[in-house]
Amino acid sequence: MAEVIIVKDEAEAGEIYARSVADLIKAKPDAVLGLATGSSPLAAYQALAALVKKESNDVSQVRGFALDEYLGLPLTHPESYHSTIHRTVVEPLGLDPAKVHVPGDALEGAPLTDGEKVSGAGAAYDQAIAEAGGVDVQILGIGTDGHIGFNEPGSSLASGTRVKTLAERTRIDNARFFNDDVNQVPMHCITQGIGTILKARHLVLLAFGTGKAEAIAETVEGGVSAFCPASALQLHPHATIIVDEAAASRLRHKGYYKYAFAHKPSWQGI
Repeated sequence: MAEVIIVKDEAEAGEIYARSVADLIKAKPDAVLGLATGSSPLAAYQALAALVKKESNDVSQVRGFALDEYLGLPLTHPESYHSTIHRTVVEPLGLDPAKVHVPGDALEGAPLTDGEKVSGAGAAYDQAIAEAGGVDVQILGIGTDGHIGFNEPGSSLASGTRVKTLAERTRIDNARFFNDDVNQVPMHCITQGIGTILKARHLVLLAFGTGKAEAIAETVEGGVSAFCPASALQLHPHATIIVDEAAASRLRHKGYYKYAFAHKPSWQGI
């Protein structure tokens, strides 16, 4: 079972993530970070940037791999994940842009119809992660339908990085980044597969608000199923799920999770 940590707010979650990653970078200067977009990781990135600055951590060798990218958006588009990762992670932390990769970088905004470019991009991305030694800590958000990355319900739990069609619910949820116009949200993406994600040595999933409560309950306490892709975290030997009270509201064993974390030896970290 994944470790569940219930916090008071996003800021506290961010501090927990930041401490863990800052310690990792001190121990392993060329650490490989798995990066996610969306609103859930923002406080974590902000806390990590502040801690890195406060402790003068050397991040010059840190490497990063993003989870996913829209298909067909130019890399320079403000809502491409190439742009988003550089704006929210690379610049605040002072990472070397050449060491941070996004699945769509090689596509350079190529559309789905460009079969020659698209067909080999997923396998090449998985190979690049493997050649870097694998991801040390992968941060994750979760969709209201339980998706992680852009692995929509029904995705294979053994899948590698590949092209997927976005669910209508996901496009509606993401319309807030496109002037609330769902028609501007691309219909296809390239995403790390669940099998790729599960190869990371540590998974940290963040979720906040009542809108995520059902998905979190299915992820933590439901059966492992492709129809709740995040439930695959139950199969991982080192998965941490950090949620606020609202997102934890439907967990049956919420009291135990609070008790277990409160009595966890400090040297274990997360």
